[in-house]
Amino acid sequence: MIIDLNGISKSFGAKTVLTNVDLKIEDHDRIGLIGENGAGKSTLLNIIIGDLEYDTGTFAKGTGKKIGFLRQDSGLALGGTIISEMRSVFEPVFKAEERIHELEHQMATLEHDSEEYHLLLAEYEHKKNFFEANDGYNVEVKINTILTGMGFSTFDPETSVDRLSGGERTRLALAKLLLEGPELLMLDEPTNHLDFKTLTWLEDYLTAYKGAILTVSHDRYFLDKIVNIVCEVENKTLVRYNAGYTKYLDLKAARLTRMQKEYDRQMREIAELEDFIARNKVRASTTKRAQAREKEIEHMEIKERPTPPPKPPKFRFGYEREPVKDVLFVKNLRLEVGEGFEKKLLNPSVDLEVRRGEKIALVGMNGVGKSTFIKTLLGILPHDGGIIEWGRNVRTGYYDQHNSYLTGSKTMLDEMWDMFPRSDELTLRTALGRARLTGDNVFKRIDVLSGGEKARLSFAALTLKDANVLLLDEPTNHMDIACKEALDEALREYTGTIIMVSHDRYLLNRVPTKIIEMFPDHLSAYEGGYDDYMRLKEEVAAPVKEAKKPSANETVYYRSKQQKSEDAKRRNRLKAVEQEISDADDRLAQIEKEMADPEICADYEKMAALCAEMEELKNRQNDLMDEWAELSEELA
Repeated sequence: MIIDLNGISKSFGAKTVLTNVDLKIEDHDRIGLIGENGAGKSTLLNIIIGDLEYDTGTFAKGTGKKIGFLRQDSGLALGGTIISEMRSVFEPVFKAEERIHELEHQMATLEHDSEEYHLLLAEYEHKKNFFEANDGYNVEVKINTILTGMGFSTFDPETSVDRLSGGERTRLALAKLLLEGPELLMLDEPTNHLDFKTLTWLEDYLTAYKGAILTVSHDRYFLDKIVNIVCEVENKTLVRYNAGYTKYLDLKAARLTRMQKEYDRQMREIAELEDFIARNKVRASTTKRAQAREKEIEHMEIKERPTPPPKPPKFRFGYEREPVKDVLFVKNLRLEVGEGFEKKLLNPSVDLEVRRGEKIALVGMNGVGKSTFIKTLLGILPHDGGIIEWGRNVRTGYYDQHNSYLTGSKTMLDEMWDMFPRSDELTLRTALGRARLTGDNVFKRIDVLSGGEKARLSFAALTLKDANVLLLDEPTNHMDIACKEALDEALREYTGTIIMVSHDRYLLNRVPTKIIEMFPDHLSAYEGGYDDYMRLKEEVAAPVKEAKKPSANETVYYRSKQQKSEDAKRRNRLKAVEQEISDADDRLAQIEKEMADPEICADYEKMAALCAEMEELKNRQNDLMDEWAELSEELA
């Protein structure tokens, strides 16, 4: 047992946040903590970590159990560097190593039979035992493995924390926490700011993690992959489901249905008893029977009326006019960001054709230009070269992940009225109500709204846009799970065209008909959703395509027998290089799998050998790729 909470309650003034919460976490549990924004998840985490006192209940913690907490504000020391933050985890080990070297130098100057030598020798043996017990020889391997997995392999280790972005600091804080390896990992939205490659590595690492995990996450794909227990903060208490996220949805629906049936059955039973009492209490012959029925009701444990879950938002995107078949044509678009000397080229030439009814998701590394591309298509950002042509009858609707077009000083209702000046108040308030923005809330100023409320306001406006093409930039950011589910459903039902940027893999599996990966110099298209995209990427992951061979209709002329012989040698060498590259790629993939194996992770000598082999293979592969390019050019 790591922690055991019984009957925990917490209030802030007159507002009760948690009541009678029970939570027990065993050594290898994988728990996803979910609930609406503001339901009390962060309060519960802060109680567990000891940053917040609870009002009533008991809290027990296992002896010697260490809890690590990934906070959304990172908690890193400003002024430090990437490597100093990671090395700080092993500060006692490094100090022991430093003292060992000092002792070695000191003992080298002393006679072996002197008293001082024997005193230093005793300290030396003590420090060396401590160093070896804490696996000091493999500390650097551990650090490099975690930094590489968390996407810091290209960073200078001496980069100051002050110079990292907010997302990079969060990633570094998570890397540091993984290195500490506490018995309980508490993670608050750990998948924010991670690209797909780092996400996959993190999921594999956490799957093999030896301790317990308690994570707050709105990433449904992550929850399905990592957790086997879902705890939902619901009506100020905690409900536990022994299942992953997708199965939890079925279990919750079944539980609520069962509770309602039991409540209805008891209400019918009580009504029948009360009717019997009313008809028979005044009769002398049946008074005793009526009194027995009264006692039966008195001793009955009355079930509370089940509180239905809050109604999720209901979005509906519709339009009246169909656009032409060819919705969008982009050719040789020069994609840039910034102005003047700060201008940066993201992609020299982007080509894209979009047909009516397609639902396209743009993915790619952070900074590759996905959001810039959307804004350039809409004319929000200018472009110096290339063609952007929208088809006839196209009417676009845009969702900006930062909601930057909302005016902070306005109320929600005023903002809607300014967007749709010809609409009546009933229409506007109905759209807001469907987004779960009701009552006096519509008079709240935009600058005091939460991220989730701003997102729902923006989508409420989008439902009135009459748009037959939706351009969405990270549409599920800031949303709780119920809102994400509602938006998924609305986008699946939408019959128009969608071009969206998203890191939400659950959404990417349910909505897109095509995924387009953006690179700095080209786009690659994959039919289907996220799982299809990953499968197809693996199938085409060979580092090079087979060199083009002359077709039956092509004739190759040689100036001499010597040239013919040289070209034959080049072709043979080209095949050999391609095979070496393919073999290296296969071995690299195998190494990555081996490094994710918990048994190998625990053996740092093996990890060191694998890291060294990986580095050697990558260097060899780079040399082979250069040779392949040179041979291909010579044979062209």
